[in-house]
Amino acid sequence: MKNSTSFLVGLAGGSASGKTTFIRQISKEFGNNKVCVISQDHYYKCLSEQLRDENGIVNFDHPTGIDFKRIKKDIRKLLKGQTVQIVEYTFNNPDIFPKQIVYQPAPIILLEGLFVFADKGLNSMYDYRLYIDADEDVTLDRRLKRDTNERGMTHEEVMYQWDNHVKPAYDQFLKPHKKESDYVIQNTDNFDDCLSHVIAKFKEVMV
Repeated sequence: MKNSTSFLVGLAGGSASGKTTFIRQISKEFGNNKVCVISQDHYYKCLSEQLRDENGIVNFDHPTGIDFKRIKKDIRKLLKGQTVQIVEYTFNNPDIFPKQIVYQPAPIILLEGLFVFADKGLNSMYDYRLYIDADEDVTLDRRLKRDTNERGMTHEEVMYQWDNHVKPAYDQFLKPHKKESDYVIQNTDNFDDCLSHVIAKFKEVMV
């Protein structure tokens, strides 16, 4: 099933832990031809299939909202050296027209997202598991700034999601995998040293 020349990496981390920034640095170092980065966010099921809480609010912070079957199918294609095309997920923003995204096979295939370790079948496919971690007060502050500035949410909306969706999901579906990871990236202040470690690891497996 696996192509021996490809190294599959999972990168999990809580909301606003710094996954996107870390991935940006990895991509800057290696480029798309060396590291193919796949975001779990592009595999959200449609809005009608998402879980809702007792108040009827959609809970996007639950693994049941992710199409793991499709993720595994696309990962297997990439590991066999095949190109994958998907449609961008726009976070249900009607003002954004979704683009076509093309994933090309690469020596390292990296899947990042909140729940990339939540599916047992997918979790068993990884060669290397990364977990990015930051203090809760830091991640909450980052999320408040991001969602109010970039996603047009109110402070109250962000806090509702945090208390009712984000934190419970993190404790149940994400945090338990920290101890199973191969390497923990600490990002409360910065991840410079950890980034150097991961870059060295990736270069090692590319040899």
